[in-house]
Amino acid sequence: MTRSIRAAAVVAAAFTLGACADLTTGPEVALSGSDTVLERPGAAAGAQRAPAPGTESIAEIAIEAGFGELVGALVYVDEELGAGLVDLFLSGTDQFTVFAPTDEAFQGLYGALEIDRISDLPAELVLDVLLYHVVEGRRAANSVVPPVRPRTITTLLGATFSVDRNGVITDIAGQEAGIVAPNISASNGIIHVIDTVILPLP
Repeated sequence: MTRSIRAAAVVAAAFTLGACADLTTGPEVALSGSDTVLERPGAAAGAQRAPAPGTESIAEIAIEAGFGELVGALVYVDEELGAGLVDLFLSGTDQFTVFAPTDEAFQGLYGALEIDRISDLPAELVLDVLLYHVVEGRRAANSVVPPVRPRTITTLLGATFSVDRNGVITDIAGQEAGIVAPNISASNGIIHVIDTVILPLP
């Protein structure tokens, strides 16, 4: 897939990003629009049993729980490229695991790039970024966060990253993101909330 020459600048800026704001400073996080209170990941969270499928889709949960920037990115690539991602995550029957950056994570990215919104980036690049945060299949924390050695995760983009026993994601470029709320169960998959937008290499 063709990438803009701005992709190199985007990835370079990623290395200047510090950790973005967590959803919470305590051991638990409650998402608006959801009755679920989730513990932070780690060895114990990785050992938790996979939750049963929920009644709402990934897209419905993202909208209700206030993931405005992520939803906006999905809409943007759909409008510009006809990617069909909103429908895929709203009414599709396939199962996916989404590593969903918080709005604060997107704001941290915008600040580093000195842009105002996701649509200031090329749609092709935004599509790559989104696909880098999605894994095929329903993967709960017990199949993402390993008990000991880092586990390699292959994304829909075809690129990989690793997850350690503390729920820290690291890719080959050295970017890191923390899973701050695992196992939000949807009808068509599972969402793990992360605190940083991770960017694919150009």
